Amino acid sequence: MVPERVSELRYLNSYFNQENSQILVVYGEKNVGKTTLLYEFSKGKDYFFYRARSASEREQRSQWARELRNSLGNTVPGNSREPQYPSYSEIFDVILGEEQEPAREKKLLVVDEFQYMVKAGDGFMKELTAMIRNRDGSRPVMVILCSSSIGWVENSMVTRIGEAASGLSGFLKVRELGVEAVRDFFPDFTRRQCVETYAILGGVPGYWRHFEKNLSVKENICRHILAKDSFLHGEGQRIVEEELRETGVYNTILASIAAGRRKLNDLYQHTEFSRAKISVYLKNLMELELVEKVFSYDTEGKANTQKGVYRISNHLVHFYFTYLYPNLSDLERMGAEEFFRAYIAPSFNLYVADYFSLFCKQHFERWNKQGKLPFKVERVGEWVGKFGTIDIVAQNEEGKTILGICSWEKPVMRYDDYEWFLFCAEKAKLNPDYIYLFSVHNFEERLKLEAKVKSNMKLISMDEM
Repeated sequence: MVPERVSELRYLNSYFNQENSQILVVYGEKNVGKTTLLYEFSKGKDYFFYRARSASEREQRSQWARELRNSLGNTVPGNSREPQYPSYSEIFDVILGEEQEPAREKKLLVVDEFQYMVKAGDGFMKELTAMIRNRDGSRPVMVILCSSSIGWVENSMVTRIGEAASGLSGFLKVRELGVEAVRDFFPDFTRRQCVETYAILGGVPGYWRHFEKNLSVKENICRHILAKDSFLHGEGQRIVEEELRETGVYNTILASIAAGRRKLNDLYQHTEFSRAKISVYLKNLMELELVEKVFSYDTEGKANTQKGVYRISNHLVHFYFTYLYPNLSDLERMGAEEFFRAYIAPSFNLYVADYFSLFCKQHFERWNKQGKLPFKVERVGEWVGKFGTIDIVAQNEEGKTILGICSWEKPVMRYDDYEWFLFCAEKAKLNPDYIYLFSVHNFEERLKLEAKVKSNMKLISMDEM
């Protein structure tokens, strides 16, 4: 299991091993691996799983009772006049056992997509928190409320559930995996193929399963994204449509950002939406983690930074709006390979370049945790300037600085790339104590000689990471 998931399992078990009862909220985007994580966590435990529907409270309770009868061969007891519509409290009694039963081991109840239950009414959370309060120490239960609606959990949930929020014991956000996990999933892929796959699908294991391990990245794109009957073909659009209304406005903004219009004024000029409207829609996209605002590392060279820059942060949405959305007509009439040659191949290297920077940054942060850097770094970011970008800016509390740049498009990083990097550092008013240069392949001989002379300069090819 990857390190990220090991730490998440440890977090969940730290609560389960406590003697009292808890309610935890576990959330993250669809296909990120929440269900797999919870399945692993539930091994060896006395647990019950329920997947909520988008339905009325009455229908929800009816469906849950039906599942209970199917799985336990039991009817829901209680005072309900209509056994097919028990209360949530009666359902909990069946799952967790009556209070008078002899004490047994701690139970686990997982309710997936619980936001549907909360949105339908107040009954579920009220009866759940009441049940938790009434459980004595000898009959503890751990309830995990799981959701794929990141924006709702982070921005609306607490207000919606009101006083019930005080009964929550903790939150766990299941995040995307890093690019190294792609390598574990596709052991026969080269590092280049892993970075390319990560650039398209992100750290979402549910999407990786739709790529075949014995095909090249190009073949996987053609067969599993461009082919009209493939799962990933319309997934980029579905992600947007699932949580948002007025998708025409959101599509326009996302397509504009994908085309390189990354500043508010650029979006205004292209869309002719008001700046206020664009700002509201960008805020919604950022809450759903589909778009991010790029904040440059705070330095004395503020006058030379780009401000108000946006980029699409969801990899598959980025790929869809870069290549499929603007070329839908040809996507319909062309074969997959013809479309790939015409629209993806010419700029694919440039598309992947930003994700190579992310790949390098992930390695850099791992080296920091492992104590493999010259000093312990406290802050890591990037500097986005008017003339260029410094991909890695890292400092400790005393102000010691490591700067790094990442080169993907060129087979060999040249000495003039290094000189341009120094120019950007001067504009940022950053004086590096150490310099890290990352290249997808190799370095120009003059640059290698420079690194031999300067002890604070490190050249790193992708194969060395």
